[in-house]
Amino acid sequence: MDRNNKDFYATRSTAWWKVAIAMIGSCLSGVTFVSVPGMVGVSGFGYLQMVMGFFLGYLVIAFVLTPLYFRLNVVSVYEYLDKRFGISSHKTGAWFFFISKILGASARLYLVCATLQLLLLGPVGVPFWVTVVLSVLLVWLYTVRGGVKAVIGMDIFKTLCMLVAVGLTLFFVGREVGKLDTGYMRVFYFDDVNHPQFFFKQLLGGLFTVVASTGLDQDMMQRTLACKNVRDSQKNLT
Repeated sequence: MDRNNKDFYATRSTAWWKVAIAMIGSCLSGVTFVSVPGMVGVSGFGYLQMVMGFFLGYLVIAFVLTPLYFRLNVVSVYEYLDKRFGISSHKTGAWFFFISKILGASARLYLVCATLQLLLLGPVGVPFWVTVVLSVLLVWLYTVRGGVKAVIGMDIFKTLCMLVAVGLTLFFVGREVGKLDTGYMRVFYFDDVNHPQFFFKQLLGGLFTVVASTGLDQDMMQRTLACKNVRDSQKNLT
């Protein structure tokens, strides 16, 4: 691994608390602000059972996967596939990553561009395609010039913006909401194994979702692998 590669990926060089803040922003998006309230609106606070599974999933990543990645001294999580199963597995995993990220990023980019166009650039006469080009160019510039450190920096900024947005949302919505509908307040579902909100379904679903989407995903784990050592990475995750 050459020095340029180390610099780009910020390998073993970033304070854990910076990565921890950045991870919040990288896990969440504008889509989260729409989908999670919508899910709670349909199924109530049973969603918290899945959140408990998320917590268990992060423990698995912190104390099972992270020590493994550091012991093998990998920069990309897909290097493990190369060391364990060979270059074909490495390339297959990497291609699945590229395809899934292209599809996911396209949807998120469209949402951001549509919002900018509607609220800011559209009213002043900027065409939608210009909004898209400017957004892509901005992302490309800070990523290429700054590498993972720039990505972490932007994630920290995004996290702070999201936390402020959450606080303002709770404040303004809280002023308008009257008495809560008690039907939304049920959290645990133990009585019917066939119910979609059954506790162990939600718990295991949350656990495997986090392990797959964070612990086995280069986009997320590259931030954790930027920490200085295993202990710092575990602090970040827990």
